[in-house]
Amino acid sequence: MQSLWMIVAGVLFAGMGVCVKLAAGLFSAAELVFYRGAIGVLLLGAFVILGRQTLATPHWRGHLWRSAAGSVALLLNFFAICTLPLATAVTLSYTSPLFLAFFVTICSGERPRRALLGALALGFIGVALLLKPNFATDQWLGGLAALGSGAGAGLAYFHVRQLGRLGEPEVRTVFYFLLASALIGLPSLAVGQAPFGGGRYGAWLVLGVGGLGALAQLAMTRAYKRGSTLVSASLAYSTVVFASLFGMLLWDETLSPSAWLGIALIVASGLLASMQARAPVEQD
Repeated sequence: MQSLWMIVAGVLFAGMGVCVKLAAGLFSAAELVFYRGAIGVLLLGAFVILGRQTLATPHWRGHLWRSAAGSVALLLNFFAICTLPLATAVTLSYTSPLFLAFFVTICSGERPRRALLGALALGFIGVALLLKPNFATDQWLGGLAALGSGAGAGLAYFHVRQLGRLGEPEVRTVFYFLLASALIGLPSLAVGQAPFGGGRYGAWLVLGVGGLGALAQLAMTRAYKRGSTLVSASLAYSTVVFASLFGMLLWDETLSPSAWLGIALIVASGLLASMQARAPVEQD
């Protein structure tokens, strides 16, 4: 039952995507990355203080790589959400399990399993269907950003795995990621506007981006820590479902049958890749 926290995370992540898309007319993607990180740092910092936990770590290099990859992925993801239909942007960013499985295979020196190669091929077909040639030029840029987000997130999750093996607590890992996101987005404030520049509406939106994102991160962490890893990884794709529903309800976004097929193939390939990343190494 603890894995059901991933559904809560799915709703919250999709809600964060809605806030990002609504705020696109008021703030740049980099500004929204700052608010996502800064508000998360405040919320998680309070959690660390109340729990009397320490942020000191001997594994700062691992946190640096994880935080850098995750922050760049977040920036690309927000840009994609501002450019593409919500369901499309979220689905393409959820190619991260494919990239994670690829990084795990390459770094371990193992021969790629046939099932993993099949997952990569399935994911490629899904991406091709979702990014078919009738995309406008600006949508192609958003599509590439979304795929870049998936690759960056896959690399970040690879480093999360490494930090977990070193015994680093999840809260510490998430905190440094949020801190790095705030620092990366900070320079954008020099040319952007304060949250109240958009009035109360803008202030509520940036609070939604930061607050919903932080709560979703905690719910996801709880699901992976206390629930079944495989079930949690499967339920993570609930974000795609909720994002699709929000897109249809709020923006009347419609996707072609081939696009829906592409989404289904990407989800299936991600689940297959997740299982392969956790499967025991095949012996010749």
